[in-house]
Amino acid sequence: MPEARTFVDTNILIYAHDVTERSKQLEARAVLEELWDRADGALSTQVLQEFYNGATRKIPVPLTPPEARGVITDYARWPLVMLDADLIIGASELEEDLSLSFWDALIVVAARQVGADTVLSEDMQHGQLIDDVRIVNPFL
Repeated sequence: MPEARTFVDTNILIYAHDVTERSKQLEARAVLEELWDRADGALSTQVLQEFYNGATRKIPVPLTPPEARGVITDYARWPLVMLDADLIIGASELEEDLSLSFWDALIVVAARQVGADTVLSEDMQHGQLIDDVRIVNPFL
């Protein structure tokens, strides 16, 4: 098991499959491929749920439901944080303490749960350190 993991936010997975955002697609794919090679990527059920919804409904050229389910099946092999009441409570406290959105706070607490020291996300402040978890925007 790696010493620390890298937690992947939904937007990274979506960009990897969004053919209309070519430069971000290439960067997201490169980052994900590296995580596959190092075997240190992680995510949560929240990320997979949001991915399915976004990839099949919100990108200009959506994936078909079977394609999106295939991606989810692949990424379900990574360490996966299952959301529970304790994580939801922890996220609500983090949201209140740091004025994060609830959904971003849920990403951070899930990352902590799986032992990640980095969250790859376009949605949070690049370089921010939250409880020993560094936010990194791979598109900068």
